Amino acid sequence: MMNTEAVTPETLDWENLGFSYIKTDYRYVSYWKDGEWDEGELTRDNQVHISEGSTALHYGQSCFEGMKAYRAADGSINLFRPYENAERMKRSCERLLMPAFPVERFVEAVRETVEANEQWVPPYGTGSTLYIRPYMIGVGDNIGVRAAPEYLFAIFVTPVGPYFKGGLTPSNFVVTQYDRAAPYGTGASKVGGNYGGSLLPGTEAKKRNFSDAIYLDPATHTKIEEVGSANFFGITHDDKFITPKSPSILPSITKYSLMYLAEHRLGLTVEEGDVYVDQLDRFKEAGACGTAAVISPIGGIQYGDDFHVFYSETEVGPVTKRLYNELIGIQYGDIAAPENWVVKV
Repeated sequence: MMNTEAVTPETLDWENLGFSYIKTDYRYVSYWKDGEWDEGELTRDNQVHISEGSTALHYGQSCFEGMKAYRAADGSINLFRPYENAERMKRSCERLLMPAFPVERFVEAVRETVEANEQWVPPYGTGSTLYIRPYMIGVGDNIGVRAAPEYLFAIFVTPVGPYFKGGLTPSNFVVTQYDRAAPYGTGASKVGGNYGGSLLPGTEAKKRNFSDAIYLDPATHTKIEEVGSANFFGITHDDKFITPKSPSILPSITKYSLMYLAEHRLGLTVEEGDVYVDQLDRFKEAGACGTAAVISPIGGIQYGDDFHVFYSETEVGPVTKRLYNELIGIQYGDIAAPENWVVKV
């Protein structure tokens, strides 16, 4: 196991990073108390000191975001659609009765944190990125089931390689009977409890040599909703980009970006709708998408006794590859981005 305390930017093998925590120099912290946020500050302390009565510890008042900073060829640093992350976190906070961190301040705090850790942004061409984790938790002395008296908003960053080992190579997944979220629950919010509940089915999937579990809709168990912690998409034989639509799916910024690119750059028809797990043969390609994974092509899906293979278990489908290259090119600044998608640090 890597000793993260001893790691420095000079000792990192940028091209072979995993997806694991590495302590960087600074993190941003702001506290909400008596109805308002303080000015916030950067700190070198990566330990969080909170009351034992904090609602985050007992009642799940916690949410977070996942973002990345990309080193462009000219050495500058790109943030990809940070205002979308700010808005999504605002919605998550509202769902948990937490005070939203102002959108403009959110983006500025992200920029400030990335700039303070500039030496940790991986070099262009390595395939690695600086992962950004904003989060909010309910803190303060409390014991009853109620909203917290105080809140902590913070951002830390860590350099990472690809989320799925092997990068853009197909992975196989297995459908689980566990539910990721309840109907009309917190599935559309990026809250901690959604992920805590996914640990068991995800571990069981990996024990069976699958990359992760696929979750069906909690009401009927007939439709695909999410692939591990990522969103699902499929490419039909007549070149339609199809992705599930449900109130219990987290609205992935990566997915909505791919939907735009599929329509406006690749000329595909785009639809959000039902993806029935017993009708997988309508797709010639499939993938999982999200900030961490970007795109992970799906080789095959195990559903009960049936194993359905899409394009290939070893080769990436041509449409998936084009979407990946377009998105990555935009994020790194090699391809022109739609308006307001890229914010410079």
